[in-house]
Amino acid sequence: MENKKYHHGDLKNTLIQAGIEILAEEGVGGLSLRKVAQKAGVSHNAPYFHFADKQALIAAISTEGYRTLYEQLVLIRVTHQADAQRQLVEAAFMYLRFAQNKPAHFKVTFSNAVEREEAYPDLVAAADNLLGELIKIVDACQKAGILHPAPVGAMAVSVWSAVHGFTSLFIDGQSMHERLKVAPVDQLLIFTLNQFTVADWSEEHFPLPV
Repeated sequence: MENKKYHHGDLKNTLIQAGIEILAEEGVGGLSLRKVAQKAGVSHNAPYFHFADKQALIAAISTEGYRTLYEQLVLIRVTHQADAQRQLVEAAFMYLRFAQNKPAHFKVTFSNAVEREEAYPDLVAAADNLLGELIKIVDACQKAGILHPAPVGAMAVSVWSAVHGFTSLFIDGQSMHERLKVAPVDQLLIFTLNQFTVADWSEEHFPLPV
């Protein structure tokens, strides 16, 4: 008999959260629908009501990652709607904190673990939504004269790529952590953003409350 650890209608989300926990403990190789069912306290057949296979589960976990980042990005943009520069900085810090707090979830969200993304429209939409929200912030920064003039989509991808690469370095292993101790991580992230800005505002905006 299933051990009902979830509220009615919450099984899918419960399974996704169980999958995220397994990823944190064992990585993608340790993830399976059977283990997810066991961790969620449901029968081994229960996950198949929502996920056809492991790939579908991984796609759902990745989708959840994109949605989480998107929702936080919207909140940042709305909270600091009068300060485009603050939006950009807070967005970068939010991205870093998500990766630091949930490294396994972060890595799976942006990995190639999903073999056919086009088969999962929710995943594609979530990724597009996140980029769309970043474009709004970059557009506001360009209009405020903070970022260099350039096609807004290309600039958004460039900023995202820089922050993502920076973030990945800090969660990819202790040895890399040691090699990057040339300055506090937040200061280095500000320096990374500064490569795209018109003026140097490192001193003005570091350290920042987070």
